[in-house]
Amino acid sequence: MTDNPQTIAIIVALDEQNAIGSNGDLLCHLPSDLKHFKKITTGYAVIMGRKTYESLPKGALPNRTNIVITSGEPENYPGCTVVRSVEEALSRCSNQGKAFIIGGGKLYRSTLHLATQLYLTRIHHTFDDADTFFPEIPFTEWKLVEKESHETDDKHPYAYTFLNYNKK
Repeated sequence: MTDNPQTIAIIVALDEQNAIGSNGDLLCHLPSDLKHFKKITTGYAVIMGRKTYESLPKGALPNRTNIVITSGEPENYPGCTVVRSVEEALSRCSNQGKAFIIGGGKLYRSTLHLATQLYLTRIHHTFDDADTFFPEIPFTEWKLVEKESHETDDKHPYAYTFLNYNKK
C-alpha cells in the first residue's frame, strides 16, 4: 500500500481489560481525554466505522477529514468521505501525513498491524457492562515514548494515564 499516509496512528481510551465501549457509547466521560483527543487529531484525517460515526453526538468532527468505512449510502454521513475499505480510506488521506484510526472494535482489530503509533488512554478501572474490546496489544513490538498520569478529581471519576507508543 504505497498510498498510505506517513503515519497510521490509533487513538483509543480503554479500561484495564481493554474494554472500549458499552451499548454503542464510550465507557465513561473523561473531559480531559476528550480534550486530549481533539488536540491530537485536529488537522488530520480520522477514520472510523459506521457505529463509531453514529455514536458521535454532533456528527462529523470539526477541523478534521472524516472518513467512514461502511457499505451504507454516502448521504447518511454528512461532512464525511464514505469508503468501502481500510485501503481506500488510507489512500484518501495519503497527503495528510498522519491518519488516526478512531474506532470501533472491528476497525481496531483490522488495523492494529498497520499502525506505527498508539495513543492510549488507560482508564484505571474495569467496566462490567463493557461489550466492545480493543485487541490484545503485542507490547514487545512497541516502545513507550510518553506517559502522563492523572488522578481522580471532581470531573474525572477514574484515574487514567495517557500512553504514547511508537512501533519498534
